[in-house]
Amino acid sequence: MFIYSDKIGRFNKFEIIRGLAVMPNFLSSVYEMHRNIYSDKNDTKRKVNVEIMKTMIFAAGLGTRLKPLTDTLPKALVPVAGRPLIEHVTEKLEKSGVKEAVVNVHHFADKIEQWVRDYRGIMRFDVSDEREALLETGGGILHARRHLEGCGAFLVHNVDILSDLDINWFASQVRPESVATLLVSERKTSRYLLFNPGTMRLEGWTNISTGEIRSPYPDLDPGQCKMLAFSGIHILSDKVFGIMDEYVDCKGLEKENPRFPIMDFYLSVCADCEIYGVQAEELRLIDVGKLDTLDEAEDFVISSRG
Repeated sequence: MFIYSDKIGRFNKFEIIRGLAVMPNFLSSVYEMHRNIYSDKNDTKRKVNVEIMKTMIFAAGLGTRLKPLTDTLPKALVPVAGRPLIEHVTEKLEKSGVKEAVVNVHHFADKIEQWVRDYRGIMRFDVSDEREALLETGGGILHARRHLEGCGAFLVHNVDILSDLDINWFASQVRPESVATLLVSERKTSRYLLFNPGTMRLEGWTNISTGEIRSPYPDLDPGQCKMLAFSGIHILSDKVFGIMDEYVDCKGLEKENPRFPIMDFYLSVCADCEIYGVQAEELRLIDVGKLDTLDEAEDFVISSRG
């Protein structure tokens, strides 16, 4: 558990005390103190227009929900309106001024690398090789560290997400103190992120189908939070890598190429690190994760061209 350490509601990073018995009332008071500090609706924290020059495209997944198409090609190369998914995402990034991308590869890695070599757009690609082991989203970002560290901030984009998001607008919403900024919306799903309604700071996660709640705050009430769906698009400060190092140590993960989901990381550190949501009003977004979404994705692409 996180240990309350001073009078302004901050927590020591990843400090764990095993077997510590803490009174429930104390935990409740700590939670309320911390939440109230960050729920000031007159919050005047300045936002900064972050220039996104680098991005990471998640393209290593197995694409099991798109079988049988992914029996012979990676999800990134599944065609939509005559072009592979990764090309649609890359074109959108280029139009926003992004010039460098890291692509992680695992499933049919050779085919994605060939596509990268053949690509004739302005994007310059680096490949983060996960052939030996699929590292999941958090481990994938950490594995790509050498390509991303030092850039200030970078965008992470799932390869199977198509949207009408204005990426430059999204970048303009990033707060200078944030470790991560997550694009969220009100679309229907069973799993929601839970945000402080005053500041949009991340406080937890819930699955409304099962009633499961995950949060560093033991008495978090989802009904008092803003419940929004994650889009698969986020902007991270490159200071995240040092925090991930501490997370890996804390969790006892394998030092070399640790494997962990990015959402597990966010939920573990959100009490101590500033992670915010940005809600895009009237966002059109297609998660091309299943066969029955391909027709909808094609209609979306065609209508966007018009």
